[in-house]
Amino acid sequence: MTDWYVLNARDAQWSVNELGWYSNFEKAERFPEFGINLNVLPPGKPMAMYHHEPCQEGFLVLDGDAVLIIDGEERPLRKWDYVHCPRDVPHVVVGAGEGALVLAVGSRVGPDGGAYPHEPLAAKYGASAVEDTDDPRVAYAAYAPPEKRPYPEGLLPD
Repeated sequence: MTDWYVLNARDAQWSVNELGWYSNFEKAERFPEFGINLNVLPPGKPMAMYHHEPCQEGFLVLDGDAVLIIDGEERPLRKWDYVHCPRDVPHVVVGAGEGALVLAVGSRVGPDGGAYPHEPLAAKYGASAVEDTDDPRVAYAAYAPPEKRPYPEGLLPD
């Protein structure tokens, strides 16, 4: 049995690379059923590569502005916009304006898999694999792996 806990985002482990900062609130073990990430997206930087997964996901813009690219369409997002993304629908969220703080949630129960289709609209944001692939290493080849870091003071709004 896993112990429950309370963890403030400022005390959580964070990861960073040129795409921005994120924390998944997990400790030593990955949550087996539910994924949750807090993402700090710089302007013009994607949260992930354009992809689809076999489980639904949701995104809530907590602060700032973003752009949603979903199923080949582009849509602006602002503070308090929620995106419901059904399974197998390709998507990505990109920071806009001064950037965005986005909460992402998704299921980890169900079939494994997912893919990174090439999408020209996402490519203009550096958020698309060069060609269709099922391999995340190929999709993210242009970006450095995230480095684990403690919370940097001032990253989150008060």
